[in-house]
Amino acid sequence: MALHPKIIDLSLDRMTDILQKLGHPEKNLPPVIHVAGTNGKGSLLAFIRSILEAAGKTVHVYTSPHLVRFAERIVLAGEVISEAKLSDLLTYCKTVNGTETITYFEITTAAALKAFADTPADYLLLETGLGGRLDATNVVDKPALTALTPISHDHEQYLGSDLAGIAFEKAGILKKDVPAVLGPQSKVVIKALLEQATKIGAPTFQHGKDWHFSITSRDHWEYEDEEGKHTYVHPALLGDHQIANAATAIACLKTLPGFTLEKEHIDQGLQNVIWPARLQRLVKGPLAQRLPEGVELWLDGGHNEAAGAQIAASFQSFDEVDPKPTYLICGMLNTKDQVSFFRKLEPITDKGITISIEGEAATTSAAELAAMGCAAGIDCIPAPNVEDAVDMLIPHLSKRPCRLLIAGSLYLAGGVLRRNS
Repeated sequence: MALHPKIIDLSLDRMTDILQKLGHPEKNLPPVIHVAGTNGKGSLLAFIRSILEAAGKTVHVYTSPHLVRFAERIVLAGEVISEAKLSDLLTYCKTVNGTETITYFEITTAAALKAFADTPADYLLLETGLGGRLDATNVVDKPALTALTPISHDHEQYLGSDLAGIAFEKAGILKKDVPAVLGPQSKVVIKALLEQATKIGAPTFQHGKDWHFSITSRDHWEYEDEEGKHTYVHPALLGDHQIANAATAIACLKTLPGFTLEKEHIDQGLQNVIWPARLQRLVKGPLAQRLPEGVELWLDGGHNEAAGAQIAASFQSFDEVDPKPTYLICGMLNTKDQVSFFRKLEPITDKGITISIEGEAATTSAAELAAMGCAAGIDCIPAPNVEDAVDMLIPHLSKRPCRLLIAGSLYLAGGVLRRNS
């Protein structure tokens, strides 16, 4: 098999060809919930999965990228696919594809769809890789539901810098007569999404119009729609933005055709949800043990301006209860807007150490990233790796109780989890 010269090439032609050769697995799937957006896609699907499983449903999940193992991308009826099964699937798909060019994400998506079609489950949760309209996952003619999480600037080299244009690409997953849940959006984005939904005939269930949520205390929040108002305990995933994702999950499941949502399943699902590297507190492992007593170690895979704003807001809320200085270790890809990310973190950061992301060709060098951090107002210096960065920060971390945040990329977060598990 010849992999396509481009790692990413937004087109559905190659997917259409391989799926035909595979016998059209995309036409033999359980009901599909298809999700696109810029931030929160994975968290939204984690909430939906957790609530569905609390209701006794079996769930397939397709997400990207992975954190520790590639197989994490494919969950079959609640279990991560085995390495052996994944290897056999990919080999089969490569054989079927023959000498035709295909991208890395496309061959993986084809293999996942084949696995989902061959394994019984009640639902399939499908996350777009990039964009929506021409994303490799956008091959399901009639999903049960679509959802759009907050849309902002990201992947501009592929989607452009015009926010309305980005929204149009993401809205490409909308389908005629398929309900679409619209999460919190800016005015520019919601206008573009509603225009596209009206054009193709997709009924919408819109945040701020059809459903609402509000944080009522440090421990509770409320969800409200035309059926009434309910109060929930804050979910297991931390941060106000995760309450938005939890609310969107409830909106999705209340809109999902043929599914009856019970409050007890929501309560259980919100507390049992697992989604690593999203404001995750690391309390054990070699890296945590390396730190002086009194240092909180936090990990987040956020990598764009909107994610930086969410992280900063969460740390500011931590400081309202327990004020502590925050130190940053950051690694980022050169495809991201690093300066904008740093600017959002500047109000909470006392000092930053930048690193290159091991094994990633598109990593920004530690020295370049430090210069960008300084340009955004953060005192940054480069280091060779995470462990050396921690050692360089020890004189600061030893002075008083504080927080250490590692952020900037899911690839960086995955590396930290691999070495700290």
